[in-house]
Amino acid sequence: MSLAALVFFAFLAQGFGARVVTLVLPHTLRTGETVSVEVKIGVIQHGAEIEITTTSGRLLGVISPYGIRSGREAGIYTVPLPADAISNGRVSLRLSLNQHGEAKRSPTKDEVRNIRLKIAGTSH
Repeated sequence: MSLAALVFFAFLAQGFGARVVTLVLPHTLRTGETVSVEVKIGVIQHGAEIEITTTSGRLLGVISPYGIRSGREAGIYTVPLPADAISNGRVSLRLSLNQHGEAKRSPTKDEVRNIRLKIAGTSH
């Protein structure tokens, strides 16, 4: 197999280690409003992290639960979303689960239980 073919397959494999989610804003952003991504994390292995990127690969944040008892849900985390990550009222995100010593993989629905957009505004 040629080097070019191996590089191509390695590039494709990167996308398979993630879950892609497309979220729609409930309304057009108004002046002073900001958007964040709210992620509800279920039970994940100690030391595991959830990486959030745009589908183009821009890193938005990493959720690293700390001090969670084994077998307990990790909680709800908020990651700011830059306005330029939104296009036509939508944002597509790639979520990956990183565990020490293992390849990145797509988190299960039990590991990432919910993800939604949260809009906050400035006071009038």
